[in-house]
Amino acid sequence: MKLLIMGPPGAGKGTQAKILSSKFNLIHLSTGDILRSEISKGSSTGIEAQSYMNAGNLVPDKVLLAMMETTLKNLNDKGLILDGFPRTIPQAEGLNTILKNNSQELDAVISLTADENELVERLIKRGHDSGRSDDTPEIIKQRQEVYWKQTSPLVDYYIDKNILIEIDGIGSINEIKNRILESLNSHA
Repeated sequence: MKLLIMGPPGAGKGTQAKILSSKFNLIHLSTGDILRSEISKGSSTGIEAQSYMNAGNLVPDKVLLAMMETTLKNLNDKGLILDGFPRTIPQAEGLNTILKNNSQELDAVISLTADENELVERLIKRGHDSGRSDDTPEIIKQRQEVYWKQTSPLVDYYIDKNILIEIDGIGSINEIKNRILESLNSHA
């Protein structure tokens, strides 16, 4: 099974991806985690990515696509859930090409939806709890704007491919998980 989970910052993508990863024995590929690892290693990709992330902007497509192509080739045909990639139409098209070149495709795209104000509150709380440098009010606002301009068009892209499942992302972690599982069962 190959899944993609998407939604605005703070919608709970990472939390739900971890749950689904465990339930279905999928490899959880979080672009954010991969990038943070590159940053901590001090790699050239990491240093370049850090400057974009600190400003609340997206890392350029060519950098992410090259990183994802290598990662996906190394995983071969294992089940996975993508979290935080793709974020733009060109990235989605690049991912589609990478998967096709490896005789693979996405089975479903889970789109978590939530009220923007609720998400901002969640992110501010996460920033206080975790100390993440990208969860300040200014950067949160920038990340929200970037999402609505650049990433939300992916909803229509995946609707056209008939693989999008929209899930209400407000509620307890367990309630959201159950909505996802019910929808995946119906989609199969």
